[in-house]
Amino acid sequence: MASSSAVQIPFPSIHEGEMKELQERSPLNQSPFHTTPTRGLQAQPTTSAVIDKTLSGAASLVKLLPSVTILAFQSLSPSFTNHGVCYASNKYLMVLLLYFCALSCLFFTFTDSLVGQDGKLYYGLATFKGFYVINYDGLDEDRTTVFKDLGQYRIRLRDYFHAFFAALLFLALAFSSLDVQTCFFPNAGPNIKELLQNLPLGAGFLAGIVFFIFPTSRKGIGYSESTPRSQ
Repeated sequence: MASSSAVQIPFPSIHEGEMKELQERSPLNQSPFHTTPTRGLQAQPTTSAVIDKTLSGAASLVKLLPSVTILAFQSLSPSFTNHGVCYASNKYLMVLLLYFCALSCLFFTFTDSLVGQDGKLYYGLATFKGFYVINYDGLDEDRTTVFKDLGQYRIRLRDYFHAFFAALLFLALAFSSLDVQTCFFPNAGPNIKELLQNLPLGAGFLAGIVFFIFPTSRKGIGYSESTPRSQ
């Protein structure tokens, strides 16, 4: 009986680098959600991504508004809108919030700050005849010594332009929020959505032109750039 011998088949030797490359190319090591990008095809952005891009592009316009108003709106609007799932009570709350925030934009436009002769910082409200200082607690006979020529802080015509366009800019930025859109316009079509997405850019452009033509030197209460003027 002939002895059987095992037949050995020689395999080519694979280096470590080649083995690693084969493992990376193996279908078992690829994610089932991995897709190869196709030339000429791009993913369509979602609505929230477009709105976030619009808000980031209009972020530079926020410095034209009182930071106190912006902070109050950003803090309260998610809760008041129930994160976009609005009931009748949520809509009433949002209307009140938008009203008071827009009103605060009008009010803070007429505020200003100054450094008195005593070196202290004072805030006040512009009037038709001059300037009413809010946080002055000194003697009345010393008022004329601390403050000189308050008539230069009186209300001017450009203040009304700034107040109107500040409120307009705030409303445009507020309605570009996704929560506000889904609250007031839950069944909005593509035309309304495009209008709401591009509204902050148009309002910001218009407000920028007005602020450029009618510049202001006021450093009001609640603004990010609030370096006061010295008398």
